[in-house]
Amino acid sequence: MNYVFGPVPSRRLGKSLGIDPVPFKTCNWNCVYCQLGQSRPMVSERKDYFPPQDIIAQVQNALDSHSPDEIDWITFVGSGETMLHTSIGLMINEIKKITQLPIAVITNGSLLYLPNVRKELLQADAVLPSCDAGDALLYRKINRARPEFTFDKLVNGLIAFRKEYSKKLWVEVMLVQGLNDSTEALQKIASILNQIQADEIHILQPTRSPAEPWVRLPDKESLLRARTILGENAKIVDQSNASFDLSGAKDLSEAIVGIITRHPMQQNELINTLANWTSKDIMEILDDLKNSGKAKIVIRNGISFWITSSGNFPVDSHN
Repeated sequence: MNYVFGPVPSRRLGKSLGIDPVPFKTCNWNCVYCQLGQSRPMVSERKDYFPPQDIIAQVQNALDSHSPDEIDWITFVGSGETMLHTSIGLMINEIKKITQLPIAVITNGSLLYLPNVRKELLQADAVLPSCDAGDALLYRKINRARPEFTFDKLVNGLIAFRKEYSKKLWVEVMLVQGLNDSTEALQKIASILNQIQADEIHILQPTRSPAEPWVRLPDKESLLRARTILGENAKIVDQSNASFDLSGAKDLSEAIVGIITRHPMQQNELINTLANWTSKDIMEILDDLKNSGKAKIVIRNGISFWITSSGNFPVDSHN
């Protein structure tokens, strides 16, 4: 099994070599905007889902097969909640022994109330947790966490982590039209962010295939309002349009599945990624993916996305 993928274009981390340490949709949240679909069932158990040494070996292989200028960051970014793997700290430390590349960890932040989880992340060069709501009610509406992962635990964990962590703390705020893009909602989020004191606030949009068909992108006015209210260190993060690296793929179909499992893609993105192949070959590959049941298409906001067949996406009756 491939735990390491890419390098892939990142909105903030340039050319990112991804590490996925948990099985697909192993998550304690069920966010309405999740590009990987609904979490069924939600999971809260922390354990070594995959052998850490196998993951580290794959990182070494990836580093050996790419030149230094082909990778900017190594990023733990689970197709679920990254920190549910209990050996993240060990893996960060071991990877730092074999490369000088910076290491980032993308997490929902729900486990940062646990001192041992905070300790595991101290050696990472950047940590990117989420804070999409300024009160418990909106947190439940947007992130739909398991009951034991409360809003207070999330906020207290983020504040405690900031006090212990001296490197880059970049908090993500995903804006969803009609939920957290109003002046009142943004002011509540800003109040929480002021307590956390992150280095940067990254304003994101659900530009890919959101789990729920009713999720809509904020309009331009809402984005500008968010940037103003959330503070001077807030910035709107644009979606990267760069192509993915499938060079050296032994099985192209499997390589594509590996990408869309973590990063659903529009068909034109897939075609651009496969630019080195003929149009006939591309269509044969896409037909094979669909007919074999390895991938499927989901429609969101009138746009078709290629996703892994394991993704749970309610049908949009308007499409």
